[in-house]
Amino acid sequence: MSLTHRQIHRDVAYFYVGLILAFSFSGIILNHRQSWYPTEYAYESEEVTLKIPKGELTEEKVRNLVAPFKLEYESHRLRGNNLRVDFTGNSIMELDTKTGEGVLEARRTVPFLGHTIKLHKSTDTAWIWYSDIFGAAMILIAITGMMIPMGKNGFNKRGWKLMLVGLIFPLLFLFIL
Repeated sequence: MSLTHRQIHRDVAYFYVGLILAFSFSGIILNHRQSWYPTEYAYESEEVTLKIPKGELTEEKVRNLVAPFKLEYESHRLRGNNLRVDFTGNSIMELDTKTGEGVLEARRTVPFLGHTIKLHKSTDTAWIWYSDIFGAAMILIAITGMMIPMGKNGFNKRGWKLMLVGLIFPLLFLFIL
């Protein structure tokens, strides 16, 4: 029995429908991460006021600053007057270094959306191989979709025109914008 392009297209697309949806959602979210990034939400929040030490905020100074909170320090980042301290276990503290005022938040990953973003950004070797196979499957889906005979609206009639228009946008963004 030989498989037709329609059967290959259908079966590969069915197999990958979950990953197509997950990557589509997370891709849209990552495109808008500057304004909306729902990987985490705060479920507990506490306003804090700390005495910020003078001079450069070294790791040692930041560790000493947050030590009374009994949380395991992970890292910190200073942008302008905003100090963000990350703790193990998804807790963060954001402080204004001029006033010492800020907030300590315990966070959780947003179900589904936060997890799909983790998949999109994963560097796990097995996941990368699976994603590469998925990429090849998407190429197969695209090619077999073009080869499905569709009568007067098939690839040979108008499909190739739509494909060319669809290629213009990525090429514009890749080479011009």
